[in-house]
Amino acid sequence: MTGRIAHPKVEKLIVDRWSPRAFDGSEIPQEDLDVIFEAAGWAPSAYNVQPWTFLYAKKGDANWDLLLSQLIEFNQGWAKDASAIVYVVSDSQMRSDKGNSDNHSHSFDAGAAWALAALQAQALGYHTHGMTGLKFGEAEKALGIPADHRLEAAFAIGRMGDKSQLPEFLQEREVASNRKPVAEIAKAGKFA
Repeated sequence: MTGRIAHPKVEKLIVDRWSPRAFDGSEIPQEDLDVIFEAAGWAPSAYNVQPWTFLYAKKGDANWDLLLSQLIEFNQGWAKDASAIVYVVSDSQMRSDKGNSDNHSHSFDAGAAWALAALQAQALGYHTHGMTGLKFGEAEKALGIPADHRLEAAFAIGRMGDKSQLPEFLQEREVASNRKPVAEIAKAGKFA
């Protein structure tokens, strides 16, 4: 992707992944969606408990309006053209036949699963756009999320559309951005 600079050893799929808002509204086959979710399921997790659940709707299906309506209005404005909307939910408990205990890394592990979903979608020719612009508090109830689970975020999946369909102020932002240099995100030893 032009304009993005990374060390040549960084996997091209990772560098090419970015989060557009312009989607073409095309249908996503269930098989492709299932492959994306299966790839997400290969994410590492503490004790391999895999504490994530993906709640999804495909454009136009019986769940579409519900999932779209739980995004804030700004995100609804562009996500309506995605092929699918996915909500990421994590289980805050380590569940076993010996009882439950707090799972300190449930959010971290669910984030790893989302990252693999985004990369698998990219490998299949789709783009994803993660969002925390959700109606937190309302969405958990609307989606039937249990109290011992956490709604983490949502993401849209689809094929890239023409940026001219977006409001003018978003068209300017419809470009892949670079990242902070390693020196700003990694520190040897202590934080400060």
